Amino acid sequence: MTDTHSLIEAAWNDRSLLQDATTQEAIRTVIEHLDRGQLRVAEPKEDGTWQVNDWVKKAVILYFPLQQMQTTELGIFEFHDKMKLKTNYAQQQVRVVPPAVARYGAFLAPGVIMMPSYVNIGAYVGEGTMVDTWATVGSCAQVGSHVHLSGGVGLGGVLEPVQAAPVIVEDGAFIGSRCILVEGCHIGKEAVIGAGVTITGSTRIIDVSTPEGKEYRGYVPPRSVVIPGSLPKQFPAGEFQVPCALIIGQRKPSTDLKTSLNDALREHNVAV
Repeated sequence: MTDTHSLIEAAWNDRSLLQDATTQEAIRTVIEHLDRGQLRVAEPKEDGTWQVNDWVKKAVILYFPLQQMQTTELGIFEFHDKMKLKTNYAQQQVRVVPPAVARYGAFLAPGVIMMPSYVNIGAYVGEGTMVDTWATVGSCAQVGSHVHLSGGVGLGGVLEPVQAAPVIVEDGAFIGSRCILVEGCHIGKEAVIGAGVTITGSTRIIDVSTPEGKEYRGYVPPRSVVIPGSLPKQFPAGEFQVPCALIIGQRKPSTDLKTSLNDALREHNVAV
């Protein structure tokens, strides 16, 4: 992909190159590779960190001006947009429940189940993951294998700035109903995020299970069990509570990876 990479970078710096057929083909090739899972916007490295492939993000952004608005009819549904929808689900071994929608350029691995939900271009969803009802996987979000995104979960899209890390949810995580995960926050493997937790890239995440009260920003360590919390903050008008997230313990080795959220929270004496 070295030549393709160079063409994308050149077009990013000089948009007049979008008129060039070779440049257009390079951009469309990147989107096709994203759709097949052969390229990723971000990928894990051997040391556990993640590498952001910002040139792939650039290709996604440059793809939009190449596309023309068109009307598409699918049965009783009508769409008017620039982007094609993903197709050939049976061949990809993906279950899609009406009216779930995934855009072309999003990758869904075999065994993914999409209840009525939405997956945007550039996103990656790993094997056996459940995208539950009204959950949204934003552009370029990276979701691992055997993750459960419960009803109404919102994973934010991060296209710009291009060097910014996308939202990352690693293998085996359980994300509770109506959670909001945005601004490139990172959820570690097998973490359990309680219903209604909001985590941004700068959210204070405090481990209250030990006297030290270790604090993280926008990152949840592997196997952590997290619930919503609040902290006092002084403003000119007085002291008010602002949201944070609390790590109340660790998912126990004896806990089945498919345990319900209620069971995981009960283990730590949290009412549900």
